[in-house]
Amino acid sequence: MTAIHFPDADYAGRIARVRAAMADQGVDALLVSVGNDLPYLTGYGAMPSERLTMGVITANDSVIVIPELEAPRVVDRGASSVHPWGETEDPIAIVAKLAGRARRVAVGAQTWSVFLVRLQQQLGGAQFVDATAVTRPLRIIKDESEIDLLRRAGSAVDAVVERLRTIKFSGRTEAQLARDVMEMTVEEGHEVATFHIVASGPNAASPHHEPGDRVIGDGDCVVVDFGGRLGAYCSDTTRTFHVGEPTAEYSEAFAALEASQSAGRAAVGPGVVAQDVDRAARQVLVDSGHAEWFIHRLGHGIGLDGHEDPYLVEGNTEVLQPGMAFSVEPGIYMPGQWGMRIEDILVCTQDGRECLNNSPRSLVIVE
Repeated sequence: MTAIHFPDADYAGRIARVRAAMADQGVDALLVSVGNDLPYLTGYGAMPSERLTMGVITANDSVIVIPELEAPRVVDRGASSVHPWGETEDPIAIVAKLAGRARRVAVGAQTWSVFLVRLQQQLGGAQFVDATAVTRPLRIIKDESEIDLLRRAGSAVDAVVERLRTIKFSGRTEAQLARDVMEMTVEEGHEVATFHIVASGPNAASPHHEPGDRVIGDGDCVVVDFGGRLGAYCSDTTRTFHVGEPTAEYSEAFAALEASQSAGRAAVGPGVVAQDVDRAARQVLVDSGHAEWFIHRLGHGIGLDGHEDPYLVEGNTEVLQPGMAFSVEPGIYMPGQWGMRIEDILVCTQDGRECLNNSPRSLVIVE
C-alpha cells in the first residue's frame, strides 16, 4: 500500500481526535504499523515487510518511522513528520525512544508479533493494549469525503453488474468469468480488484466459494460477489444470475430472499440496534421457511477494510449512527444443490439510510 491521500481528508483533525481518545483512555503512545489505522491517520500505508514502518503518536508528536529507501513515497500531509532509518539502525529502538516513558501503549491490531515482542522488551515497564479501542470509534463513523468514495466505488461495481447482465455465462468456467469480473472492476474505475466469488450450481451453496474449473451450464444459478478499492475505499456487492429459467422452487426461494434483503435495508436507521437489522431480514426467511439455510450474519462494516465494524449480527447491541457504512446481504444455501445472495452497501444517515448499490436486485436470467 502507498499513499492514499484524497483532497478532503482532514488528517490533522483525525490525529487531534485520536489524541483526545488516547487521553480519555489513559494511552500515552499509539503505535500503528501494517493495517489501515496508519493510512487513516496519515494517508500512508505501511508496506508489509521485514523492515518496520510505524506511526508513533503521542500527546505532543506524530511521527512515521520508515525505512530510508521508502521515505520518498511519503507525501507530506502536514500532520506527521517522517523519521527515516538506515539499514544498520534499529527501528525498534527509534520507536521506543519516540514513545518516551509511556506507561500505557496502544498497538495496532495487525502489528506483526516479531515487532511487538521486541517493543515489549524495549518498553518493559509499559502496559500494552489493543489500539482498536482508540481508533475504532473514529473509523466507524465515515465523514463525507469517505462516504463519497464509498458512493463512487458502489456506482463502479453497479456498472460491472450491468455489463454482466449482457454476457453469456454458459460454456465458460467459473474462473474465466471471475477473470472478466476482475477486469471489469478495474475498467470501471477501481485501482484494484480485491476479491471475486463466482459460484455456480451446487458450488453456490458455499458462500465463500473459490472460482474453479466447473463449467457453467443450462439450469445453473450463479452467485457473483466481488469488489475492489477506489481511492483506497472498498466496494462489495453480490448479485445472483440464472442460466435459463429457474425451477419453481428456486423462484420461490428467491422471492423470499428479495423480501428479506428489502426488509433489512428498510430496517436501517439512526438509533436502530445492529442486531435488529439482522432480525428484520431473518424474520422474513423464518416466515417463508428458509431461515435454516441462511447461515451467516446479515452484514459487515466497510471502509478502508472490506470487513470492519459494525457487524449486523445477533448479539451486537451497538446502536447505528449516521456515517456508519455496512453491507446488507442475506443468502439462502441448499447444500449440494444451489445458493443465492443479494448484497448492497448502505450508509446510515440522519434520517434513515442511503443505499450505495442500485443495480437491479431481481434474479437475472442469462444465457
